[in-house]
Amino acid sequence: MSTVSNDPTALPEQAPAVSFSAFGGPEVLQLADAAVPRPGAGQVLLEVRSAGVNPVDWKIRRGYLAEVFPVSFPHVPGLEAAGTVVATGPGVTAWAVGDAVFGPVPNSYAAYALADADRLAAVPAGLELEAAGGLPVAAEAAYRALESVKATAGETVLVHGAAGAVGILAVQLATAEGIRVVGTASEPNHDFLRSIGAVPVSYGEGVFDRVRAAAPQGVDAVLDLGGGGVLAGSVDLVGGAARVVSLVDPAEAGPLGVRFSSGGPEEDRSPEALARVARLVAAGTLELPIRAALPLAQADEAQRLSEDGHGLGKIVLLP
Repeated sequence: MSTVSNDPTALPEQAPAVSFSAFGGPEVLQLADAAVPRPGAGQVLLEVRSAGVNPVDWKIRRGYLAEVFPVSFPHVPGLEAAGTVVATGPGVTAWAVGDAVFGPVPNSYAAYALADADRLAAVPAGLELEAAGGLPVAAEAAYRALESVKATAGETVLVHGAAGAVGILAVQLATAEGIRVVGTASEPNHDFLRSIGAVPVSYGEGVFDRVRAAAPQGVDAVLDLGGGGVLAGSVDLVGGAARVVSLVDPAEAGPLGVRFSSGGPEEDRSPEALARVARLVAAGTLELPIRAALPLAQADEAQRLSEDGHGLGKIVLLP
């Protein structure tokens, strides 16, 4: 039931949340009632309507990122959400109870979650909350990657992994600025990439020959969003490492002099990315397919799907 008061006594004491208390497979995820947090200074409390599922979620759950993203147990997964503001903390003036917002929201696999008020954006007209919850992480990564290679109108950018959530948004952010995009993807996703303005090519052996054929005018910059040992060929394609960036492969990037962008706090471009996405939504020129929308009780299945890695678009949880 929605809460429409900033009076903390009107909020429930407990509400459903997904958590895990040990590293492991999807089966460690458990749904149970948990204490509903109260917002502190600069925070808002959201009634979560949609929480995005990202590969980093299951990597954290398996313990693969324990040194980079240490967690304390029990840990509630999630990095992003869309929802309705139900309470505001001291000093918050940008948002009021009832506002529909989206953005980076930690611990978002829950009915209620806290967020920093200054990292949120208003959900634009025409964007359903279900879809909005899956946008922030991919939008920030796509925006950051494009910005790092300084691509401009009239140039050509190669996007490795163009049919993933980040890739789909990178294609649309780039084409909106008049940048030509060649995107690598599996054959079943080529028609979709064409529909959003990219020239698709199949990945795998011979990919750079296919890219050269698709872009005879040359390629000015490369975004590696999929990994798979493509950086050496990418550096050769553009004639140097300065305009090649990887969001996924630090091991190959380092020796080649390619920038690896991890998206840490010092790199975060969420406000700018969400503002850009909101403008494209308002213009009717942005689309991020929803691969699956599942209830919180099926968070384990959502992470299995994410770990499987196949399919077009974003997975979201609906509390």
